[in-house]
Amino acid sequence: MAMQFDGKRALVTGAGKGFGRAIAKKLAECGAETFALSRTQADLDSLKLEVPTINILNVDLLDWDKTREEVSKIGHIDLLVNNAGVSKKSSFINTPKENIDMMFDVNFKGTFNVSQVIAKKMIDSGKGGSIVNLSSTMSEKALANGCVYSTTKSAVDMLTKCMALELGPHNIRVNAINPTVVWTDLTLQYKDELMPLLALTPMGRFPEIEDVVNAVVFLLSDQSGMISGECLRLDGGLGVH
Repeated sequence: MAMQFDGKRALVTGAGKGFGRAIAKKLAECGAETFALSRTQADLDSLKLEVPTINILNVDLLDWDKTREEVSKIGHIDLLVNNAGVSKKSSFINTPKENIDMMFDVNFKGTFNVSQVIAKKMIDSGKGGSIVNLSSTMSEKALANGCVYSTTKSAVDMLTKCMALELGPHNIRVNAINPTVVWTDLTLQYKDELMPLLALTPMGRFPEIEDVVNAVVFLLSDQSGMISGECLRLDGGLGVH
């Protein structure tokens, strides 16, 4: 069954590239009034050319106050996808403080900040809503040279559960998607470390961006109306090991 979001308003962070761009385009295609947030104006401009109905927001999630200000301006949102994420490859022993701060500021605090602003509006409207956080199977699997990234995603998983607990009484569902390796600019820097996971994947392949998009759309939709607080592995069975 094709998902339709006519009459809904959606916000996608990290919408300039990769998962976020594909999710924003799909939500617009499904009828949602869609807001695409990215720190890179050129990416937003090209997205707007592809999908003229999309609304664009040029915001850097590293700026806590500016993010709150700009996100507050767009009004009520029914569907939120916290997709923005960054990673810097380095070993535990050699990771500098600035890398730790940057990854936590975007991956965890950025998700927390945007969600807090949007959830308050969802509560005030009395309409409820659905939030999907982009996490990773690396939240549960240690990855060489990916200590901080994996730890931020573990934090996102627990944040997802805490949000589901507190927001559920307001008819707001919160879930996470935890994909295994999907080749993007972010994951290609870990190619040597990640390729061994393919042999451990029962289905024998890594997912495509479309697989992630479909899972996000399902969790946003009324088809998943009683699913909340879940961290859904999208890994072809890797997690059974």
